[in-house]
Amino acid sequence: MEWQISEDTVPSSFVTEAEARSLIGKPPATGAWRDGDRIGHRRFATLGALHFEAGGSLPRARIAYETWGTLSPERDNAVLVLHALTGDSHLVGPDGDGHATDGWWSGIVGPGLALDTDRWFVVAPNMLGGCQGSTGPSSLAPDGVEWGNRFPYLTIRDQVAAQVAFSDTLGIDRWAVVVGGSMGGMHALEWAIAQPERVARLAILAAPPETTADQIALNSVQIEALRTDPLFRGGDYYDAADGDGPTRGLALARRMALLNYRSRAELNARFERDWQSPISPLGSGGRFAVESYLDFHGNKFTRRFDANSYIVLVEAMNSHDVGRGRGGVASALSMIQAETLVVGIDSDRLFPIEGQHLIARHVANTLDGTSAVVLASPYGHDGFLIETEAVSEQLRRLLP
Repeated sequence: MEWQISEDTVPSSFVTEAEARSLIGKPPATGAWRDGDRIGHRRFATLGALHFEAGGSLPRARIAYETWGTLSPERDNAVLVLHALTGDSHLVGPDGDGHATDGWWSGIVGPGLALDTDRWFVVAPNMLGGCQGSTGPSSLAPDGVEWGNRFPYLTIRDQVAAQVAFSDTLGIDRWAVVVGGSMGGMHALEWAIAQPERVARLAILAAPPETTADQIALNSVQIEALRTDPLFRGGDYYDAADGDGPTRGLALARRMALLNYRSRAELNARFERDWQSPISPLGSGGRFAVESYLDFHGNKFTRRFDANSYIVLVEAMNSHDVGRGRGGVASALSMIQAETLVVGIDSDRLFPIEGQHLIARHVANTLDGTSAVVLASPYGHDGFLIETEAVSEQLRRLLP
């Protein structure tokens, strides 16, 4: 899991007093965007009934999305950008007006940038099950009550099927490029395998071909942190007052996840054994600086995300296995027809570089043969978000 938003696309740093003051006040029971909130730059596409691999269904669904640039008359310049676990459709633009954070890929998408919006029509949907405008657990079910824990179990393939239906509503039969990082890279792989005729070029950034036991283990502990929060109430917390929702569990899950999104080297170099204040953490009630960093970002996260969505999306990540029902990973990857760029980060301890090399070995048409491009970065998994110049250089190689 990764945190593909602007607040984390900067190196780790000490928490200032001003930042700490910004979180004074009780957090809402959910940080989800809800109907009636300011729309901002979101657009909405309504889908019909969706039926899922595990047997669940939705009678109808909505996908929130944003676009940049202009679709050509031939409809041949569309680029699909797929976000990570806790990202959303807001690639570019300031926070406010209904958007909790600045755009998370402002250095990549825009006029003259790698995804040049003077040339390309860039589309970014919020994934199904999310909490920033697309149908998810915080959305109202047909009975007028939030779905909550009644929301159906989703797989990565289910989410991609919804994205395919969304593409149909836009009238885009073939994407010139599909780009995805981390969980978005899982979606991008599924697009290229399940819909090979609809993907001309493919960029996979810091994503694995399957979720491993080690990664599932990390995910399971985070889910348990949420479910054991007494204020989670089995997922029925949407009517709770501010400060009375499952924010402690959600913040704890966030803190655990952050440990795998950044590298040991960065955390050690940035914080060492420094104290957050003059008060000693050695029995005097003070805190180490790295503790305050994790707490701050955990608490900030509760103000823009939803606990039930977190569970739904993490469980979808656990489902990820391109080889399931396709004769194994190698067989599945061999189905990809798109010209493909595979990029990994040398310090990534969430989705290590071996996974990207495995993808490159079995995709027939890659830019770099049987090896992934390895970006050197001290920032771990989040390097694909922070190392804008290096990622831009690689994306330009893929674009015609």
